[in-house]
Amino acid sequence: MFIGQLSKYFIVYPIDAADRYAVIDYRLISLTSVVCKQWEHVIAGYLIQAWDKNDWFYGGQHGFRPSYSCESQLITVCQDIANSLDKGFEIVAIIIDFSKVFDIVPHDRLLMKLASSGVDSRVVCWVREFLVGFTQRDRVGGKLSKEVTVTSGVSQGSVLGPLLFLVDVKDICRNIDSSIRLFADDCVIYRTIKNKNT
Repeated sequence: MFIGQLSKYFIVYPIDAADRYAVIDYRLISLTSVVCKQWEHVIAGYLIQAWDKNDWFYGGQHGFRPSYSCESQLITVCQDIANSLDKGFEIVAIIIDFSKVFDIVPHDRLLMKLASSGVDSRVVCWVREFLVGFTQRDRVGGKLSKEVTVTSGVSQGSVLGPLLFLVDVKDICRNIDSSIRLFADDCVIYRTIKNKNT
């Protein structure tokens, strides 16, 4: 049985308990079988080991990586800012929160990037089976919606979802001269201004 053929259901959890009745304040969490979760752990362990070995991770990404956290991102950004201010320079920063980015990752692009990350082609095939062709339905208040085919995104609540998201955003720093620090889908881009005329 392919993992992509396993039924996947979602539970909806409120983000903001202050407004329990606003649909926009809810997010989907994927529920997968125990067998699927176990395989996800095996694949995730392999991916982390392979990417660490070939230094594949983007150094500015602090989310979903061993020994990295929102605290390590905050410390890095604050230290960079403090160093610039100590030298008398100004800092310009932009803070970005990508809205619902986990839901819009295109599967074909994600698989292409995964294949080029230096991992075993059998793992790419497994991930393809995990992502492509599955359906979802929502359960709210005991009622189930109709099933729909999922054509993009990574499953929130899954083991592999966060790592697959990192594959999609890895090249965010390409062709940008400023410093970029990420924690998952939260991003801060900043630059030291040494000359106000440029």
